[in-house]
Amino acid sequence: MSTRRAHVTRETRETRVEAELLLSPGPTTVDTGIPFLDHMLDSLCRHGGFSLRLEARGDLEIDDHHSAEDCALVLGQAFDEALGDRRGIARFGHAYAPLDEALARAVVDLSGRPFSHVDLGLKRERLGTLACENLTHVIASFAVAARATLHVELIRGENDHHRAEAAFKALALALRAAVSPTGSSEVPSTKGVL
Repeated sequence: MSTRRAHVTRETRETRVEAELLLSPGPTTVDTGIPFLDHMLDSLCRHGGFSLRLEARGDLEIDDHHSAEDCALVLGQAFDEALGDRRGIARFGHAYAPLDEALARAVVDLSGRPFSHVDLGLKRERLGTLACENLTHVIASFAVAARATLHVELIRGENDHHRAEAAFKALALALRAAVSPTGSSEVPSTKGVL
C-alpha cells in the first residue's frame, strides 16, 4: 500500500495551485480565492476523512473558471498519487447524503479509468462568486486527474446551496469507502492493475 499522501503543485500563466493531501483524517485548510469552492472542497475532505492543505492564486479578475478547474485537477492528481498502485483498497464506494430537503447520491470506482456523470440540477447562475456550471466542472476535472469513475446525482432538493453541498458530501462519503484499506495486498482488479 502507498504512503497515502501526496504533494502537487501546478503553475500556469493563469493559476498557481499547491496541495498537500493525506488520505486519513487531519486538518483541512483551503484557500482558493473563491469562498464557495473553499466550502465545497473543505466539506469533501472533512467528510471523506482526508487531510488537505490547498492554496491557489488565479486570474479571478477574468472569472472563476481557471482557478476552479486547476484546483480540481491538482486535488485529483494528489488523490491519484496518494493512492499509488491502488493496492489494498476497497476500490468501490457509494453513498447518499442529505442536507435538509436535498438528497444526493454518489457512486465511485477507483478504476484508473476517468469518467464522470454529474447531474446537480442547479438553477442559479452563481453560488457566492462561483459559477454553478463550475461545480459540475470541478467534479468532472477531479475525476479525470484522479483517474476515477464518478456518478454524482441530485435525487431531490430545492435550495441550490443545499443541492451542491449534499452532492459534495455524498461524493466524500463514497470516496471514503473506496479508499478504505481492505487488509489485502492485492490490487482490486482481475487485471492485476488499476
